[in-house]
Amino acid sequence: MRGELFIISAPAGGGKTTIVNMLLKEIPNLERVITCTTRKPREGEKDKVDYFFLSKDEFEEGIKNGKFLEYAKVHDNYYGTPKDEIEKLLNEGKDLILVIDVQGMKQIKEKMNIVSIFIIPPSLDELVNRMRKRGETDEEIKKRLETAKKEIPNWKYYDYIVINDILEKAKEDIKSIIISRRLKKDRFQISKIKDQNLKELMENGKNI
Repeated sequence: MRGELFIISAPAGGGKTTIVNMLLKEIPNLERVITCTTRKPREGEKDKVDYFFLSKDEFEEGIKNGKFLEYAKVHDNYYGTPKDEIEKLLNEGKDLILVIDVQGMKQIKEKMNIVSIFIIPPSLDELVNRMRKRGETDEEIKKRLETAKKEIPNWKYYDYIVINDILEKAKEDIKSIIISRRLKKDRFQISKIKDQNLKELMENGKNI
């Protein structure tokens, strides 16, 4: 049974990374897609764990060879999603969670079935406060706030919208989305039924 790709987007400071890390600890058979970037690692970030950190030349070579499911240039840095790894894991039946921006979501949506979730901050002032707490400079905050003002109106292109006012509630909202998708009819496997009479009825019984 093929897995599903869950895409999470939010403005910088929207809480997407924190929420995804919480979900990965709580939901079995859910893996985070590690994306590629040319930006320098932030303090505490590790190569092949948080991102595949590539040089500009390496990234552009990957573009030429069709290695990315999507890619974009944001704030003078490339970001991209490796194509082969996603297909491999989905075909193994794993559910994947991918954190990307609006541009990336739109590119992937044109190529494959996804479940898209957009996280909205309670206010722009709170978004700025969170960026300050991350230690970003006034110049960085100004640049990211302008980007956020362009990203937020794209909420209408997503399947689900979650407001991250209280972190725990936002996490539970997204968790319920993922769990409910797993309970859809087209993902149900008759082999899970242990009782043979019930299994026979479900497989061969007459409809009303």
